[in-house]
Amino acid sequence: MPLKGLDALFRPASIAVIGASHRDDGAGKLVMKNLLAGNFSGPIMPVNPKYEAVAGVMAYPDIQSLPRVPDLAIICTPASKNPGIIDQLGRKGCKAAIILAAGTSPVQLEQMKTSAREHQMRLLGPNSMGVILPHLGLNVSFAPFPAKPGRIAFVSQSAAVCSTILDWARHNDIGFSHFISLGDACDIDFAQLLDYLARDRHTSAILLYMDAVQDARAFMSAARTASRNKAVLVVKSGKTRIGAQLGHLHTGGNVGMDAAYDAAIRRAGMLRVRDTHDLFAAVETLNHAQSLRGERLVILTNGGGPAIMAIDTLLARGGKLATLSDGTRAALDKVLPPAWSRTNPIDIVGDAPVARYIDSLKVLLDSDDCDAILIMHAPSAAVSSTRVAREIINTIREHPRARRFNILTNWSGETSVFEARRCFTEAGIPTYRTPESAAGAFMHLVEYRRNQKQLMETPESISDMPSDSETVKLLIREAFDQGITQLDTHEVSRLMAAYGIHTLPTWIASDSTEAAHIAEQIGYPVAIKLRSPDIVHKSDVSGVVLNLRSAAEVAQAADAILDRVRQSYPGARIHGLMVQRMARRAGSQELHIGVRSDPVFGPVILLGDGGIDWEGEEQAAVALLPLNMTLARYLVIHALKSGKVRANRSQQSLDMEALCRVLTKVSHLIINHPEITRLDIHPLLATGKELIALDVGMKLEPFEGDGQARLAIRPYPKEWEEKTRLKDGSSILLRPILPEDEPAHKDFVGHVSDEDRYKRFFADVVIGHEELAHMTQIDYDREMAFVAVAEDGKILAVVRAISDPDNEDAEFAVLVRSDLKGVGLGRLLMEKIIRYARTRGLNSLSGMTMPSNRGMITLARKLGFKVKVQLEDGIVELKLALETVEGEG
Repeated sequence: MPLKGLDALFRPASIAVIGASHRDDGAGKLVMKNLLAGNFSGPIMPVNPKYEAVAGVMAYPDIQSLPRVPDLAIICTPASKNPGIIDQLGRKGCKAAIILAAGTSPVQLEQMKTSAREHQMRLLGPNSMGVILPHLGLNVSFAPFPAKPGRIAFVSQSAAVCSTILDWARHNDIGFSHFISLGDACDIDFAQLLDYLARDRHTSAILLYMDAVQDARAFMSAARTASRNKAVLVVKSGKTRIGAQLGHLHTGGNVGMDAAYDAAIRRAGMLRVRDTHDLFAAVETLNHAQSLRGERLVILTNGGGPAIMAIDTLLARGGKLATLSDGTRAALDKVLPPAWSRTNPIDIVGDAPVARYIDSLKVLLDSDDCDAILIMHAPSAAVSSTRVAREIINTIREHPRARRFNILTNWSGETSVFEARRCFTEAGIPTYRTPESAAGAFMHLVEYRRNQKQLMETPESISDMPSDSETVKLLIREAFDQGITQLDTHEVSRLMAAYGIHTLPTWIASDSTEAAHIAEQIGYPVAIKLRSPDIVHKSDVSGVVLNLRSAAEVAQAADAILDRVRQSYPGARIHGLMVQRMARRAGSQELHIGVRSDPVFGPVILLGDGGIDWEGEEQAAVALLPLNMTLARYLVIHALKSGKVRANRSQQSLDMEALCRVLTKVSHLIINHPEITRLDIHPLLATGKELIALDVGMKLEPFEGDGQARLAIRPYPKEWEEKTRLKDGSSILLRPILPEDEPAHKDFVGHVSDEDRYKRFFADVVIGHEELAHMTQIDYDREMAFVAVAEDGKILAVVRAISDPDNEDAEFAVLVRSDLKGVGLGRLLMEKIIRYARTRGLNSLSGMTMPSNRGMITLARKLGFKVKVQLEDGIVELKLALETVEGEG
């Protein structure tokens, strides 16, 4: 399923260079030089009215004079000329252009985009360095160095980073399938390139350098698709607030939370690397390393100090050291001197000869104690670093079990070990200059494996999750009618209760006398808290006083709070005081749950320790919405591992399931009610399974339009649920598939005969957990699967449609339980998927079946599909032209 216009960019048959020149410092000369140095076999057409020829190639005075329509144009002219040039190229019929010039104004940018849309032309840039496609011998860039062929695709918003990576790759013999300078991404962006590269046979891994994402929904859909097929690593600049603002000036993208980018990268199954040093290590790892089999690492070293440096990096990033078994230690005793470390890391002592390295390595390769081996070497007068490397390479090649392990190497130093590292690179064994980079590279593999595992986990099904959205809509409407947009605990208690989130009972007092009276009624000890819409953090005025045990204490504390507000914030509005009975805190843990609206990724949920008023997201773990129980669990684990939530040292440990349920309830609340733009539950008191919100703040803003559009990931489309009946009168529910459906889907597949499965999949397939995860954990923005569910919860049939990235055509397939044919399930589901495809704006539905599947062919004809039988290929093509309609459900 090709993406519109990208073939012209990546497989052009002819190229025009607009602004080709003889000037030594001009991009037009460098582009011509690089083009001619490659093996491009099509016509190259320089355009410049000043020259008859450029670099020996006949030039043309203007675009109209070109003897043929170029597939691709490289525009090397100043920014001010480029809107007119894009329009001329579009009128000529050119399909794609790369714009090199920086400094394009917003007006010029909009003019170019308008012309490109009018002529259905694709643009890369502006501010792009160009594109290098080594497998085609095509270099349409002004890069100072060429790129070697390889399996890594590199895409960068920064031309300077492109030059740096190219120089480093040339030195380290690293090759690329695609080398793409994205620039300001006025048209072609990360999402479209991910979609293209995910399908490219020359690419096995993708590396992105980004300043900002413009279309979060498209990016997340493309990233999730790509990362299911290939390793995708991301370097994101702008980790600090100032850095993000500078990134905005550089590319014009929105300034989003760095933690939201972090969450998005994890959620999509990609891996983030932190800096340029990590970036180089990541390229090395991608170029050579095989998929990680497990996380247990053993270190073999001739020096304790470097090994400790590696371990510090490993453990700081959540890695695991392998434990040596008694058998492995005994085997090592036979080949190592008595002074060896007898633990992991295996220190074979600084004077270790080649044989000691080889004998130790063979012991590890024969064992099952580890999944990965890091071999380290510090220069030694006792042995040649290069000889050790070559003997290790031979051992790895010859040992029958070597392929079971991930093997990495670290030869520390420069001059004396350079040749050894070159030998490892040529042998396809990852090698690193420092202990820290070697351990960091291993953790790249570990973290990527964990993120991929997250994509495949089956969420827990929660059938009793409360969700009274109608009550909440009414309460929000009442608040707006009263002109209230800032709500506190007292005002949101009913709203939170509608989603099963418990709040501490709260009473409102207008002054100290009333506060004391309320305290007498509800019993001591009590807490009193300031109510003011103008003071965001109560701590600024010590606006919370706890454990008050008498009326006198309450009155004194209340007066003190009000006095502090008058002195520090004389203009602040005071809406009285909240009075609450003190919750039982012994053995409890205080947490802070928040919701913020990120300008790039929409609403995000934050989790951190209680007692902290966040100024930014740095003190919290962050996740994108929507959440289910599995995703909530990953948020909690991330919060604990990152130290954003400290492990509870009291007698009662944090109840993971109870906390995940609260987080999931909050997710449902925010998704269903886009008017809620900010939420703080602070603190949430966790006491075993009991979680209660002691203080809640909420901000409301009027919202019109599609509430789902603000989310980077399209949530479960509940509006497509529909109850209906079969021919036999039995009631069923037609609804979108859920990740939690995996067990039921497995049972459903078990009720489909081998013959019917073969007709559906065109092969004898064994459907395991990974396949079921792909079928149930879908991206609702690009794919839909409707299931027919019986009253007992069993899945009876499924139909799915997967659209191309351009949302023009979708491939469909339908499968019905073999014992339920003839009751109308197939027709019901096909009619539903056709309605859905029309409302999504698709132009057509396409499918394939076998000539023997007469039931499907007959149904397709009745529904208006064109049927094309290709007996020689053993397939029947089905295609339905669609007309777009308004409305859903």
